[in-house]
Amino acid sequence: MTKDIYMENQLLSKINLTARFTLAFIFAYHGLVPKILWLSPIEALLTSAHNLDAVFFSPIAGVFEIILACSIIILKKSLIPIYLAMALLIALLLDVMLIMPSLLIEAFNPVTINLATIIIAYFICITHKHALAYNLSKHKGTQ
Repeated sequence: MTKDIYMENQLLSKINLTARFTLAFIFAYHGLVPKILWLSPIEALLTSAHNLDAVFFSPIAGVFEIILACSIIILKKSLIPIYLAMALLIALLLDVMLIMPSLLIEAFNPVTINLATIIIAYFICITHKHALAYNLSKHKGTQ
């Protein structure tokens, strides 16, 4: 591996890792804070709109979001958790559009948050093979 390719892979690997930790933080935070620690009124409204008990189902959803966050960090060689995160973000955005479209005009709305988070996931996808190549070369000691 040439030094230029090594340096490019090193930079893209750092971008990949930063994006992974950012994506994981978003899912962990949104799983923990508005669903488990303090049930958000909007979270409760969205859950209730599906005829589900928010006090029961929101914490369960929060646990699954935290598990997804952990898998994003732990399974660095796999894009499956990233694709799952992207699919969930799209599905949840579509759900809000159909169930509570009034939320789409609020500050910090699902359109901006979900699209920005999907872009972070996309950065992980496009830098993934560079991160794998860099980590492989780092372990082999080749530059």
